[in-house]
Amino acid sequence: MSGRLRADASLTESQRLVQRSIRAICEEYDHEYWREHSREEEYPHEFVDTLSEEGWMGALLPDAYGGADLGTEEVVVMMEEIAAEGGGFAAAQAVHGGIYNSVPIVKYGSEELKADLLPDVAAGETRIQAFGLTEPNAGSDSTAIETFAERVDPSSDDADSNAGGAGDDGGDRKGGDDGRMSSSMPDAMQGEAGDGYVVNGSKIWTSRVDVSDYLLLVARTTPLEDVEKRTRGISMFLVDLDDAREQGAFETSKIPKSASEFVHSYQLFFEDLWLPESALVGEEGEGFYQVLDGLNEERLVIAAECIGLGELALERAITYANDREVFGRPIGKNQAIQHPLAEAYAQVQGAKAVTYEAARADESGQEAGARANTAKYLAAEAAFAAADAAVQAHGGFGVATEYDIERYFREARLSRLVPITQELALNYLGENVLGLPRSY
Repeated sequence: MSGRLRADASLTESQRLVQRSIRAICEEYDHEYWREHSREEEYPHEFVDTLSEEGWMGALLPDAYGGADLGTEEVVVMMEEIAAEGGGFAAAQAVHGGIYNSVPIVKYGSEELKADLLPDVAAGETRIQAFGLTEPNAGSDSTAIETFAERVDPSSDDADSNAGGAGDDGGDRKGGDDGRMSSSMPDAMQGEAGDGYVVNGSKIWTSRVDVSDYLLLVARTTPLEDVEKRTRGISMFLVDLDDAREQGAFETSKIPKSASEFVHSYQLFFEDLWLPESALVGEEGEGFYQVLDGLNEERLVIAAECIGLGELALERAITYANDREVFGRPIGKNQAIQHPLAEAYAQVQGAKAVTYEAARADESGQEAGARANTAKYLAAEAAFAAADAAVQAHGGFGVATEYDIERYFREARLSRLVPITQELALNYLGENVLGLPRSY
């Protein structure tokens, strides 16, 4: 990546070290590597394994559990670098779940669970890549989720039937001796028969289930009609996916898509999935607030990935504009080529400044909601502008897969939809910053 696109003067020494280290790893994976994985829709196992082996999947974990004990600022640098060095938005998407999904365990998990599970996550031996929140009828409104985790009272006469482990199909469950426990579970997640929850429902747009050992699942534990406030009665669970499959209580359906093809997304189906009580992460009924607790960091990581994608698209377009000659001169001499690229560069750098400032605020404990939503909005718009200008600069080759630009364009379009739409980011700013009436 050319230095002309990387305004890094404000980076701390720790951030520079992260940047150099990630850049060195990314240099091992060229454009053809990412092109092939996009074409074949194949998850980049080699790339992710390299990051895991060098400890980067434990970037946010405390050193007490073998993690790198880094903060939001360093992970922002990491994600920008992964995207900018050739992998694009999708390469960062392949990684970030495994880094951030362990944070709720650190904040809300039991000491026993943390000691049992997190060292393996930090070492890259265990992955918590999947997060199940969105549902077919509950997208932006997370309080409308219908997936339900019913607490099983072990003293109840019908506990066994509620647990889904008894009855005519009880023998089909392939868990532990009691039909509910898998030997692959951490000790901290083992429980007595019937002592736990039974989950029914579905999720959609849950990514990386195929490369994850565990799923963080958000489900209702109190019916919506029984809570005084919509945000109450929602809980978070850690699901052992092997155990769920062995129970025969969990199925997936892959969603075909046209962007980030090698990061697979799924619809999930739960039918009488039994979870031990120890699978509950944090307090029952407080899951919505546990999700909220990480939203600013999520927005900032996505913003960083958008910035990296924008820088990548611009770098490829600039190289092409300097090399491609028409009528005996480089097309980069034409202002019709120069101006869109220069405008996109200005947008990317502006978004980058806001994102890094927001990351510093978040790291120092300042209120970062407005900054994080502003960063996500600006970065997604900048990435799209850069990718669009890159397509135009390449002319017909802008849609040729061998030049990669069309992949960047598709990913940039996706970035305006995830993890929240641009409109929702604007809604947040309108209500919480401008003081306008709530619109939804």
